[in-house]
This record gives sequence, C-alpha cells and structure tokens, in this order.
Amino acid sequence: MDMLWNGWGDPAKAAPLPDSVTGLLRDLLGVKPRSTPAPGLADLRPPAVTVRPAALKALAEAVGGEEHVRTDAESRIRHTRGKSTPDLLRIRAGDVAGTPQAVVLPAGHDEVLAVLRACAAHGLAVVPFGGGTSVVGGLAPHRGMFVALDLRRMNGLLDLDPVSRTAVLQPGLRAPEAERRLNERGYTLGHFPQSFEWATIGGFAAARSSGQASAGYGRFDEMVLALTLATPEGTLDTGRAPRSAAGPDLRQLILGSEGAFGVITSVTVRIRPLPETRVYEGWRFGSFQEGTDALRRLAQDGPRPTVLRLSDETETLIGLAQPDAIGTGPEQGGAGCLAITGYEGTAEDTAHRRARAADVLTACGGTLIGAEPGERWAHGRYSAPYLRDALLDVGAFAETLETAAFWSRIPELYTAVRTALTDTLTQAGTPPLVMCHISHVYENGASLYFTVVSAQGEDPVAHWTPAKHAANEAVLAAGGTISHHHGVGTDHRDWYVREAGPLGVSALRAVKRRLDPDGLLNPGVLLPTD
Repeated sequence: MDMLWNGWGDPAKAAPLPDSVTGLLRDLLGVKPRSTPAPGLADLRPPAVTVRPAALKALAEAVGGEEHVRTDAESRIRHTRGKSTPDLLRIRAGDVAGTPQAVVLPAGHDEVLAVLRACAAHGLAVVPFGGGTSVVGGLAPHRGMFVALDLRRMNGLLDLDPVSRTAVLQPGLRAPEAERRLNERGYTLGHFPQSFEWATIGGFAAARSSGQASAGYGRFDEMVLALTLATPEGTLDTGRAPRSAAGPDLRQLILGSEGAFGVITSVTVRIRPLPETRVYEGWRFGSFQEGTDALRRLAQDGPRPTVLRLSDETETLIGLAQPDAIGTGPEQGGAGCLAITGYEGTAEDTAHRRARAADVLTACGGTLIGAEPGERWAHGRYSAPYLRDALLDVGAFAETLETAAFWSRIPELYTAVRTALTDTLTQAGTPPLVMCHISHVYENGASLYFTVVSAQGEDPVAHWTPAKHAANEAVLAAGGTISHHHGVGTDHRDWYVREAGPLGVSALRAVKRRLDPDGLLNPGVLLPTD
C-alpha cells in the first residue's frame, strides 16, 4: 500500500476534527476554511519526462526490466518531496515542481550499484526513497533531473543470529513488517518512532531515527552494528564486531548521512527478546520545570523506564499526548504537566523498575493519575500525523520541530524557541499555539519537541518560513542541536553547516567527493552543492 499522496498514512485512518475543536481554532486562532477546494490526484500534471530514452533503457537493464522503471504521472507524484507541512501544502496547492523523472525499483545491492553507474553515465541525480516520511526536505534535491530510487523491493529479513542477538535487514523493509518477522522468532527491535507505520529500516539509519521507547531500547543508531553502502565508486562495508578500536568508526559516517554519501543496502541491528509485559501510566507535575527535574533524576540515577515523556502545560491542557482523543477525552484539561511512563520487559524487572521509579517521581512532586492516560497514549502513539492532516483540512497550519541540549541548557532552549515562534507568528498576524514535550532522555540531556498551530496566512509556506528560521536561530543561540531525530535535509542544512563549522563541513565534502565524485546522490541535502 502507498501512503496518501497529499497527506499522511492510510486514507482509511483519516478522521475529521470534532466540531468543538474546529470552533476553538476559529475563535482563538482565527483559522478560516480554505476558499477553494484542493485538486485531486488526477488533476495534477507533473512536468514532462525529458530524460533520454537511452537513459531509461540503461535504468531498466540495471533493475531487470522496464516494469521496474516507472514514468507514469501517479508514481512520480507519489515520490515528490516528503511529508513536512510545507511539502503537503505545496502538493495540496497543485505544485508538482521537483517531481522525479522516473521511479526506479532495484531488487538488491548489485542492482543499486548498476543504477548508480547508469545515472553517472547519463548525468542523472539519485534520491534514495524508503517510506517517504521525511519532514525536513530530505527528498527535495537541488537538481532538476533526478530519479527516485525506491527500495521497496529490498524488503527482506536476511539473517537472524539468536546467539549474538542480531538481525540483518534490507533497507526497504517497513518497520511494522520488520517487527512482525522478528516477533515470529521471539524478538523485537524496540524501535517505535511516530513514523513507525510507514518508515523503513534504511530510512531509520539514514536519518538517525529515535523511537518513542528510546529510554529503554536506545536510539536506532545505537542499535546498528553493521551497514553496507552502495556508492558510485563501489561498496563500503562497515562493522565486523559490536565495538572496535580499529580506527574511526565508519558506521557513524553513514548513519545520518541522508543518502548524500551512498545508498544503504543492508543494516545489521541488535535485537531483544519480546517483553513479557508492557505497562504504561500517567503522572502529573505542577510545572514543566518540576517534571523536567524528575525526568533528569530518572535518566541520571535510574531506574530508567522504557518510555519516558513529559508534556508542558499547554500540550497537557490541549491533550496532545493523546492526539486521537483531542476534544473527546474526559481526562484532558486541568493544570500542570502530564508525564507518561512505560515499562517493558520481564514481569519481575518491570515491577521492580516501576516501583522504584514511582518512589523517585513521587519524591520529585509527581502524582500518579493511573493507567488510563498511559494506555491512551500507547493507543494513539502514531496518530499525531493524522491530526496534522485534519488541521490542514480545516485551514489551520500545524507543524513540528525538535532539538536537543544538555540538561543545564534545557530551560533556556525551551524559552528561546517558544518565544521565537510566538513572536514571529504573532507579528505576522497569526498568533500561534505552541506546545512542547520531552520524549527522549539521556544521562546528560534531553530532546525538546515543539508543535505549532496557527492560522495559515495568505501564502502558508511563505508565512511559516520566517518563523522556522527564527526558531532555528534560537536553537543555535541557546546551545541546542539543529535536529535530534528529524534530520537535516534541506530545511536545516544551512544551520547544520554553522553547527558543524567550516572545517567539519570541509571534511564531509571531502568524503562526498571520494564516494560521489559527480555529486549525484541527493544533491543539496545535508550539504550545500558546490
């Protein structure tokens, strides 16, 4: 099944906003419905395919036949850009600029190498495409003539080693299918980001994904033990032991490279036994700072829950921690901040960590409010992107951004980003609702995930751009990183260059020149084009 072409996920799961929420958006934020209906898929006319027949023939030969090279309008439109709010607003307005010339579907590593050789011979850029879930412009290359390299045929579980507890997965394997196959053998990857239902293994590695159970299972880059990369210059194999002192770790060079250095064709990950039990519950704190201090205590001194997240006062009031219940849940509203804790593992370990964590949370001022908020969160943990679509449908603007910093900088970073977003959008005539939560914690720091809702303005993308830039500036000025798990893409690229510094960027450019001398791979993503 393909994702909805002008929104998120499965069209059957889309749900309209309750009338009460639509009324609040109108009364509080000035949201107005669209004046003209959005075009349908059949109404869109992408630019004509201008790539030479000889190039299409070479691509077909590389992947075993013409049936694996698609040039029809629908296939090209479905591979146009990603799923950020600006991406969706553009496609909903009928903007199909930046459409690939063709969609190419290789079946294995050797076919990927053959495609890269064909593209180099014919001057075509290549954009690796997994689930299409990028929200930072990671599928929007700065080059007119390119093909989308769709990895969906590379969707196997190639090996499972129960002794070492490792699995070898192909990059086009979607997360639910990977989890299903591992579950059948008694294991789990433990990686459940909000994009879980549609994202792929290769995408997780390419963007340094972080799942909602990262407190217990770790980030995806911490799960990766080995990678194989196909480049225009050949194959790069990395990782022959869980840890090594044999020079710099080349795995870390590939992780987060977003298709700019090569195409990931296999990923070896560590796996864990399926948990015997899962328990989720809710806690309430008097303030965001009080809750933040409690999360820091657990992250630094333990016991660390498997899931640990905290909504600020605004997000708690709105009920965004349970996005599929907004406007309907009786537990929504009220003062303070909602924290969700989750415990997975053996019954004995889960009970032990839960009891000890409860002592810490209580000592930090938390009040246990029962299992229902936790279970509601778990039930709706993948629903927020559908809520975003529903907001766009009624004329609201809704977008997310995220960052991370050391604990001592979290209060300043939180205030700086909220202020930048609020001031910029208010001055533009669309005062926003800005919400935030902590969803990934470490011994030394945490992430901040912001959600912004406002009226769209006359030109929604142009209206949002100054606010996004102001937030990016605030992130760097307050000591945060430009992205914790969404990645760099094109949206964060210019700020990433400043974060990495001139020498760091020069070193990365040298790597790209060696692996991709013609600059064919995702040009303009991660690094500026020369």
